Amino acid sequence: MRPALKAARVPLLAPEFGGGFRVARQESLWASGLGAIIQLVKISQLGEFGLIDRVAKKIATAAGRQPEVWGPVKIGIGDDAAVWEASPGLQLATTDTLVQDVHFSLDTAGWDDLGWKALAVNVSDVGAMGGVPRYALVTLALPPATSVEDIERLYDGMLEAARAYNVAIVGGDMVTAPIVVITVGLWGVHSEGSLLTRSGARPGDEIAVTGRIGDSAGGLAAFKGEGQPSPEASAYMKKAHLRPKPRLAEGQALARLGVKAAIDISDGLVADLGHICEASNVSAVVRVDALPVSMQLQEALGDRATEKALFGGEDYELLFTAPQALMQAVKASLECPVTVIGEVVPAGPAKVDLLDRNGRILPWGKGGWDHFAPGR
Repeated sequence: MRPALKAARVPLLAPEFGGGFRVARQESLWASGLGAIIQLVKISQLGEFGLIDRVAKKIATAAGRQPEVWGPVKIGIGDDAAVWEASPGLQLATTDTLVQDVHFSLDTAGWDDLGWKALAVNVSDVGAMGGVPRYALVTLALPPATSVEDIERLYDGMLEAARAYNVAIVGGDMVTAPIVVITVGLWGVHSEGSLLTRSGARPGDEIAVTGRIGDSAGGLAAFKGEGQPSPEASAYMKKAHLRPKPRLAEGQALARLGVKAAIDISDGLVADLGHICEASNVSAVVRVDALPVSMQLQEALGDRATEKALFGGEDYELLFTAPQALMQAVKASLECPVTVIGEVVPAGPAKVDLLDRNGRILPWGKGGWDHFAPGR
């Protein structure tokens, strides 16, 4: 990864019109004047340098609207590396990659949605540790036939998320590839309250989640034609899947209040709670009937709504633990719903038990997202 957004030494998106930003689209008008045929320019025609110039201008325009965010940036796009003045406190770094036909399909996700999600999932990681996101690097691998307009829409969504969460996009890299791959690296700072980690859970803690869980998986199911959601429920769940809203302010509030253990729900509730159990050397008990599931998900999938809430993933809600008294303070402080769903118990082997309403343990197989699981 090259820290500043710049061209490779050997052009990877071969320009047919040379470098520079000269051609945005080709238009040929009907002789009759009744309409126009617009042929969108491919990135291979604009060239790598031209595409970078286009993106750099778009980001510079956005930077002018947020001087307080960009003030510490000394060098952004155009040099060998981005440079910023570091804030006091612990420095946080995270990265996430979205791969076409693994994490998204261009048949269902708009380019602006991809841009939003690519940055938002990284913001969620920083928020889950109680931090403040600051600077992002974006690496794109793109088929040469991708249109310039599509990449502009990608950055429109990404810059929308950057404005929402006060992030400066300071560089990245572009290469050619047979499919679309989007990698975002995000730097942040932690300077207030406790650091939220996976290893901070203790026996006796209550387990809670913010918001509602399972809606993103319900949205993916709706895209696949599963269930019978109403148009309104379908639109609600699809938006949850395409446009996750990181609980950034909530994570920072948990840190200020003294919560020690948290994780964002990306791989699925059971899988992510398992990560906390392993890191903290504890086990967990979850009451399935306490799960906060939306009416839209229940309407669409009925009994399968619980399955999506437990194993679906990509909700980007916060899953955290705290002693009972502290949990009451959290509930009183956060504006979003907070639902206690279980308790932390001493470890045998670190595990998660699911209980039905009668307190019986429910059998379940391995759930949650695993990139390298057989059949992925």
